[in-house]
Amino acid sequence: MLKYFGTDGVRGEANKVLTPEMAFKLGRMGGYVLTKEKEDGGQARVLVSRDTRISGEMLEHALISGLLSVGIEVLECGVMTTPGLSYLVQAQGADAGVQISASHNPVEDNGIKFFGSDGLKLSDAKEEEIEELIDAKQDMLPRPSAEGLGTVTDFRDGSNKYIQFLENTIPEDLSGIKVVIDGANGAASSFISRLFADLDVDFTTISTHPNGLNINDHCGATHTARLQEEVVKQGAQLGLAFDGDADRCIAVDENGNEVDGDHIMYVIGSYLADHGRLKKDTIVTTVMSNLGFTKALERRGIKNVRTQVGDRYVSEEMRANGYSLGGEQSGHVIINDYHNTGDGMLTGIHLMLVMKKTGKSLTELLADFKEYPQVLVNVPVKDKNSWKNHQAVVDAIDSVEKDMAGDGRVLVRPSGTQELLRVMAEGPTQEITQEYVDRIVKVVTTEMGE
Repeated sequence: MLKYFGTDGVRGEANKVLTPEMAFKLGRMGGYVLTKEKEDGGQARVLVSRDTRISGEMLEHALISGLLSVGIEVLECGVMTTPGLSYLVQAQGADAGVQISASHNPVEDNGIKFFGSDGLKLSDAKEEEIEELIDAKQDMLPRPSAEGLGTVTDFRDGSNKYIQFLENTIPEDLSGIKVVIDGANGAASSFISRLFADLDVDFTTISTHPNGLNINDHCGATHTARLQEEVVKQGAQLGLAFDGDADRCIAVDENGNEVDGDHIMYVIGSYLADHGRLKKDTIVTTVMSNLGFTKALERRGIKNVRTQVGDRYVSEEMRANGYSLGGEQSGHVIINDYHNTGDGMLTGIHLMLVMKKTGKSLTELLADFKEYPQVLVNVPVKDKNSWKNHQAVVDAIDSVEKDMAGDGRVLVRPSGTQELLRVMAEGPTQEITQEYVDRIVKVVTTEMGE
């Protein structure tokens, strides 16, 4: 089992868990593992970027020092979205990329995640190799002292290349649609006006003034209340909310209702299927997707393949079987015809494109999607990975599933980034589903609580 890497890189409280010392080691060991087999024998090149957290620069300097110490040329992108970095790694023909971000987590957290030359997250095997070097008794990696040391080049102009890429995925402008956009005071904040103005969108923005401390602070994809109010207040046709590193997109319909990743994939997937562009008539999601999503797809003749939780597993399934659309309920949506990773801004503009092409509102486009009530509770625990060893917890889950009698489901899993056990259930009504979850949570808290 991996010691430092979770489902989305190495993450923890900045300067306490994720320290500059750890960032240096990750840069040094990670950079070495990802570039040691460079075929042409030339100097390896790695792109580095970050979101808007105050700890980002501290970790960035330490990480870059580690990369330089093993002779890597660093292209410093500054503040960049995670999907933007992934795209630029491929566009520049770089050997790897490193993003410093804790995505939707609060400001005190930060994270470091690596991308290979293909712009994709690392395999477990690569992460294990990095961890072995970090924990080695002695650092035996190269230490050039003059010739052979790495260099740093400013590459903040990479943002222009990324914005141009996004614009080129849209065959026409998006005029005629009024939208409110929430930047989560995160990495997308400085890009939103450039992109949506170029696409001739009637837009206003909220939470696009990061100060290092306000990222995801009651805003963005995980906190849509203000966006919902603004959409209704301004009479907009929709709202779009990104998270701290803009790999997620959550929408809001014209009535102020939240539209999650399942709904977004249903709208985009249905449109693609209607035009013969949804490969194998299949959408890939995780086990967290709502039962109503699968049933709505079935009525349209579209299949739903499910993976374990994590957009990397969705991506792997899509690549392995040639699927073109997939994602997570949380708003990671991968439109593989354009990009091989979840991209919030790409998702947002393609959702708007469907609205313009069909002339329909989000409410109309989702008329056949009947969602099952779903309740998710995050329970703080001492050891999130030990829940299957607690017989009382297992018995509580079995009891609830027996009472469901097939009309619902339970999903219990550890968080990939925090010391939490996630307890989720779906059932015929909100009240019954809440009761199911409460029964399990009570036992988890008693048996495993902090």
